[in-house]
Amino acid sequence: MDLFRFFEWLGTTSWSVALHESRYVFLFVLMLHVLTVSVFVGTAVMIDLRLLGRTMTHVPASQVIARLIPWSEAGFLVMVVTGSLLFYASPLARYENVFFRLKMAALVMAILNAWVFRRTAYRRVAEWDLDPVPPRRARITGALSLTLLAFVITSGRMMAYSAYWFG
Repeated sequence: MDLFRFFEWLGTTSWSVALHESRYVFLFVLMLHVLTVSVFVGTAVMIDLRLLGRTMTHVPASQVIARLIPWSEAGFLVMVVTGSLLFYASPLARYENVFFRLKMAALVMAILNAWVFRRTAYRRVAEWDLDPVPPRRARITGALSLTLLAFVITSGRMMAYSAYWFG
């Protein structure tokens, strides 16, 4: 079974139809998604700006990260759950939306960027923790993260206008 047929079937399941047609549940999930995107992106931006040496330069990078990561991870978790529900409500429309695909690709790259940072530069944080401007690798991670998160948000907003652009 190819993905198109699978998503076509998924969209016709009773729960998917009920979620899609529910005025209040769908809007609640959408609202929660937007709020947790804000939490996730907001905390990630603060971490990224510290990695770029642009804010909180007097605070050790490890403290900034340690204090914000739990909020970022919680926001990410709820964002993924609510995003999955939004996808489930209309899987075929999302699958066919070029901006949805771009959003997912950028999100995967942002996750990989964070994973690589944790596996490389952050393992040596003790060496640069107090530096107002972290090493190049950490700054590149922060800049790439900011770029990818901006792309995720922009693509997410553009999803609603896909039909306008591509008929």
